[in-house]
Amino acid sequence: MILTVTLNPAVDISYPLQTLVIDDVNRVSDVSKTAGGKGLNVSRVLHLMQQTLLATGIVGGHIGNFIKQKLDDDQIQHEFFEIQQESRNAIAILHDDGCQTEILEAGPTISADDAQAFMQFYGQLLTKVSTVTLSGSLPKGLGADYYAKMVEMAGNAGVKAILDTSGASLLASLKATVKPTLIKPNETEIAQLLDQPIDVTDIDGLKTALQAPIFAGVEWIVVSMGAAGAFAKHNDHFYRVSIPKIHVENPVGSGDSTLAGLAMAIDTNESDEVILKTGMTTGMLNTMEKQTGFVNPELFKPYFAKVTFKEV
Repeated sequence: MILTVTLNPAVDISYPLQTLVIDDVNRVSDVSKTAGGKGLNVSRVLHLMQQTLLATGIVGGHIGNFIKQKLDDDQIQHEFFEIQQESRNAIAILHDDGCQTEILEAGPTISADDAQAFMQFYGQLLTKVSTVTLSGSLPKGLGADYYAKMVEMAGNAGVKAILDTSGASLLASLKATVKPTLIKPNETEIAQLLDQPIDVTDIDGLKTALQAPIFAGVEWIVVSMGAAGAFAKHNDHFYRVSIPKIHVENPVGSGDSTLAGLAMAIDTNESDEVILKTGMTTGMLNTMEKQTGFVNPELFKPYFAKVTFKEV
């Protein structure tokens, strides 16, 4: 079973408007409210792909209850750690020919006691699963090494840890003794880690970059290349994965959907080819849908067959 972790979930609220009028009343009738956060996008895709999963994280207040209710509505199994503070809203105003204005609440500040208590709660959940995904930014109050500690706990429990974060929390995990099983940095994040420019179209340069000491001990590194697919390193092997040309409806959440595909294939110990093609396919399927963190499982097999894979 896969455990998905979202430490700072939100209610994603979408307000579609023909035109956003500043300093005036804007009325909206077609409102969408969903349980949001990168880890919950992963959860939805895993559920749609008929995988057994358990969603967890930190929630509180009326908004936290709404998040849990939305997951219940989608029949997604969950066990959250509850705090006294209120969880957050994340508002997206869609307006004026595809423009999007976002208003994101910071969310709660996690106390030291709650941070410690969640770790104990998380440790109990690890006994039920074989793979864990850790996604998104950390809420206020948690140190940059919080994910690193969670990865270490997973490793000590024999659970594969798939980490999708950036900045100081990613760096702390790479410097820790126990490494994540998989990371999914983009071009910018690799450049920041190495303090040098990176061109993902330069395959030889990318191979050299991913062999830098900072990445030592990480089993899988998957670098998204957008419409061009992905480049991956698994131990000492390098792979180039290409995807077909598709009609893009909404690219938001595609990285989370890719992570879900990678997690489900890693969890069942598939071959390198199947792992990467599964991740690319679930990511593609999300871009073809209007809804974020959503795939049509009936399209999985035909599009999986269109993904090409080669060792380089």
